Amino acid sequence: MLDISVIILTYNEEIHIRRCLDNVLPFAKDIFIIDSFSTDHTLEIAQHYSHVHVLQNKWENNYAKQFNWGLEHAPIHTQWVLRLDADEYLLPELIEELQEKLPSLPDDVSGIIFKRRHIFMDKWMKRGIYPVKLLRVFRYGKGMCEQRLMDEHIQLTEGRAVEFNHDFCDHNLNDLSWFCHKHVNYAIREAVDLLDIELDLTGAAETDEKKQISGQAKAKRMMKHRYAKQPLFWRAFAYFCYRYFFKLGFTEGKEGFLWHFLQGWWYRTLVDAKVFEIKKACGNDKEKIRRHLKDNYGIEL
Repeated sequence: MLDISVIILTYNEEIHIRRCLDNVLPFAKDIFIIDSFSTDHTLEIAQHYSHVHVLQNKWENNYAKQFNWGLEHAPIHTQWVLRLDADEYLLPELIEELQEKLPSLPDDVSGIIFKRRHIFMDKWMKRGIYPVKLLRVFRYGKGMCEQRLMDEHIQLTEGRAVEFNHDFCDHNLNDLSWFCHKHVNYAIREAVDLLDIELDLTGAAETDEKKQISGQAKAKRMMKHRYAKQPLFWRAFAYFCYRYFFKLGFTEGKEGFLWHFLQGWWYRTLVDAKVFEIKKACGNDKEKIRRHLKDNYGIEL
């Protein structure tokens, strides 16, 4: 058993939660489910597991706020914390690597970076964006989830991060309708993120270079800053071409086409459509955009 606690955010995750808990139970001392008042069988399933603790907190459409609430209110007594979503799991090789390396890490190491595999329609998307490197394990008290609308990462408050060799999986079992609906909901927040980069709505975008997040995450964040300066709609098409042709996404068959088309072009075009819609209503007037976002989407900047 490792000196590590797992934090999992849930809302109606009965399709995933058993797989997730079975995955981490053999090596984690404690598991904390931060639930947003699920109405399905999520909590009923969780209650059958030992050292699984459930805390409930109202969801305010902000992942970072919910995760950091869990960090503050969960009775964590371990040295390390693992952030994991309910539809994610660690591969056996990564668990073995954790068991081998975690107890002997130097004191100045406060975070661990994993490689994430995307499993889409039950197929590993090896080409296009893999590997995505994310800081997912951190010393308790030395990390937190950065506050932003999209693309939130664990940010270290002190120490350095090391990278492990093996993977964890993002493997959602819901159907394509759910996948598309999720991205429709994501689109407005991503649009606001791009508008913030372009127009400096919050003043937070310029601090990205100084944050203690993974090197790949920081590099991607800087690429996003360049992406935000490119023409609307053209940039979505160019991004799809980069993933599908230059990064060989086309080698992944029909599943690969759907993955890169839906997540790399359709979604990005939808984001640009929201940016276009907001600018058509408000121009580049920052205060008008802030009021529009609050009145129409409940987003306060």
